[in-house]
Amino acid sequence: MQTPTAIEAPRIFPAMRFRNAARMIDWLCEAFGFTLHAKYMDGDTVAHAQLSFGSAMIMCGDMRDNAYGDLVGAPDGAGGRSLYIAVDDVDALSARAAKAGAEIVEGPVERDYGSREVICRDPEGNIWSFGTYWPKAHEPAE
Repeated sequence: MQTPTAIEAPRIFPAMRFRNAARMIDWLCEAFGFTLHAKYMDGDTVAHAQLSFGSAMIMCGDMRDNAYGDLVGAPDGAGGRSLYIAVDDVDALSARAAKAGAEIVEGPVERDYGSREVICRDPEGNIWSFGTYWPKAHEPAE
C-alpha cells in the first residue's frame, strides 16, 4: 500500500446529512461561497452531492431511511456537528454569511493563538467555524 503524501489532493471529506439538502446546498453556496461540484438525485431526493471550497470538499445528501442513515443518525439541530474551514478573509466571510441569514454565534474575534475566527450556525443547526489558522500537513506544527 502506498503511503499518502502530505502534498496531494485532500483524502478526508466531511459528510453531512440534511433534512433538505437541495435548500442547504443553495444556502451553503450563497452564505459561505461553496461551489457545487456534483449532485446526484434519486427522484426528489439528493442522494449525494459534493461541494468544493478551494482544494477541499464536503459531501452531503438528504437524510434517508436506510442502513447508512440509521448509522449516521438524523440531523436534529442538537449539536455535535461542526466543521472548521480555513479562509483568508474572515470578516468578508462573516458579512456574506450574515447577509444569507447565518446566525453569527461568535465573532469575528482574534484568538490567543493568532487566528481570526467567526462561528456561524446554519439553518439546520450545524456549527461552521471559519478562521485564518490553516495548518498544512506538509509543514511542522507550530
